[in-house]
Amino acid sequence: MLRPLARTSHHAEFTVADLLDAKGDQTISVCLPARNEATTIASIVGCIRAELMEAVPLVDEVLVVDDRSTDATAAVARAAGARVVSTAELLPEVGPGTGKGEALWKSVFASEGDLVVWCDADITNFGARFVIGLLGPLLTRPELGFVKGYYDRPVPDADGVDGTGGRVTELVARPLISLLFPRLASIVQPLSGEYAGRREVLEAVPFVQGYGVDLGLLVDVSARFGVESIGQVDLGTRVHRNRTLDDLSPMALAIMQTAFAKAHLPQPAASVLVRPGLDLRELVHVERPPLAKLDSYLRRLA
Repeated sequence: MLRPLARTSHHAEFTVADLLDAKGDQTISVCLPARNEATTIASIVGCIRAELMEAVPLVDEVLVVDDRSTDATAAVARAAGARVVSTAELLPEVGPGTGKGEALWKSVFASEGDLVVWCDADITNFGARFVIGLLGPLLTRPELGFVKGYYDRPVPDADGVDGTGGRVTELVARPLISLLFPRLASIVQPLSGEYAGRREVLEAVPFVQGYGVDLGLLVDVSARFGVESIGQVDLGTRVHRNRTLDDLSPMALAIMQTAFAKAHLPQPAASVLVRPGLDLRELVHVERPPLAKLDSYLRRLA
């Protein structure tokens, strides 16, 4: 696998003892955006609580942000020891919203930590290394404000693992980045769901509501704080639910919308995805403003 940038690390470089020393009086929140992840959320929450909260005082909070689940995600997460909040109930004054980016934005609002770590809630081989790896660069390198994870993934119906970023990354995101945002071309997996940042960075940038949030954060953090403020870390192997092409094509369109918007290229306010044999799918590019500009957030901090 390509290992670019001097700001690239491996999770094994960091020990819990080292991170405890570097943590000082900073507080750390691990946030898990989740929609219908009742089968995996308990093991993830349980691992974080047992290994990083009870065995050692590294993580101060594990927060599950339930994005309108129709299964028992919220109840299962709460029983496992997480604090659970609902995207439907947070910040009602800003109006309705949904999608991954909405859950991430509201998790910054609802969480308490000076450092915020995000992990996807569908990982089936979750381990403490995910959190330790993402925290390591932030706690040991004060010049970094945002850290992106990357990993190997077992390939379905094949031997070995895949070191690429997945189908949408390789066919859509990476070509767009190379064309429009070449300063970010060395990011191994720009769409990975595992990343972390300092609160003062995360509250200063907008969040795209939907699947474009991962690319949007990279573009906006690099524009506001410089690409040198972004690090990346190898998290080892990650096993998760593989999505079908029917699921991935709306994701690809959302990423294209975000790329065009961030590059200030003209595009329609809404795009209709037409796929033979499937229902039409309308996608609208919507961004939530930086939380630092939101009165309710400022009052909460005060």
